[in-house]
Amino acid sequence: MAMKNTILLASLALVACGEHPAQVEEAKAPSDLRIAFNVFTNSPEDNYEVFAMDLDGSNRKNITNTPGVDWVYAAYGDRLLFLSDRDTCHRCYFLYEMDADGNNVRRISDHRMQDSWMGSRFNGAEFIVDPKGIKDTAFFRISAGGAILDTLYHGMAYANDPCFSQDGKQIAFRGAHAKFKQDQGYRDELYVINTDGTGLRQLTHYRANDTTAEWWAYHAGPPQWMTNGHISFCSKRKGNLSIFSIKPDGTDEQQLTPDGFDEDWHTWSPDGNWLVYSGTPVVNEQERPAFDIFLMDMRTKEAKRLTTDTLTEQAPVFVRASK
Repeated sequence: MAMKNTILLASLALVACGEHPAQVEEAKAPSDLRIAFNVFTNSPEDNYEVFAMDLDGSNRKNITNTPGVDWVYAAYGDRLLFLSDRDTCHRCYFLYEMDADGNNVRRISDHRMQDSWMGSRFNGAEFIVDPKGIKDTAFFRISAGGAILDTLYHGMAYANDPCFSQDGKQIAFRGAHAKFKQDQGYRDELYVINTDGTGLRQLTHYRANDTTAEWWAYHAGPPQWMTNGHISFCSKRKGNLSIFSIKPDGTDEQQLTPDGFDEDWHTWSPDGNWLVYSGTPVVNEQERPAFDIFLMDMRTKEAKRLTTDTLTEQAPVFVRASK
């Protein structure tokens, strides 16, 4: 899962970050958006904070600044959805929201949550989440007030990271029918299901001749719906993580980011022109630089590195600036 994988990455030795292979000045980005992202502060207390900054990397601010784990996973309008173990046991996650400046914090649900991405529809009236305690067999569709509206049974042995389509009629997620190897977990693939629980279908099929992804690595990482109706995801292939896209019928798979660099968690701007993601140069599995945040103009494929310190910064999302 996301934060569990981050602990593994953060525990590896940090070296000076290299430059992204496509790092050049990009076109002017929207001024009404900010980027929220997660920072591991490298403290013995296992502290993660949510930061926000402008799209040029300026006006960076810690907007949570609390002990424990705060991890942003999604946004709608000027609101951020994040998991937190504040006011509870360590890594016991509940769902909260706040605005782009970290104000107006509200606990949405009293149901404990899995470490998982999530999605919203109907302008934030409903969320699709992965709850804790029902053996990974279902997702919850909940209201903005935290009420459980529906339980979506997907029939998978493992599933995580649900995300609504743009029209709210479908849900993409990563899952597996059975364990890859005993006591080693699941080999994830991308799936789509209708919101009413019908029409489950598998989209991705990881190549059997590619043995570079460890059992715990993303074979098909958390999905994000694109404005053109395609679905993007990260996958470790040929020894590095890249971002790919695929149609909801499982056709027209394309690689969006280059080899030779690890790019993983990402989201799209509302107009679909900008991709923000976390990335790091590929060195080796024992010596990996810290992840930084990158912004790519999809019209020119030009990317700019927005963070330059030695902290591990990951999983960025776009959010409307607070008024």
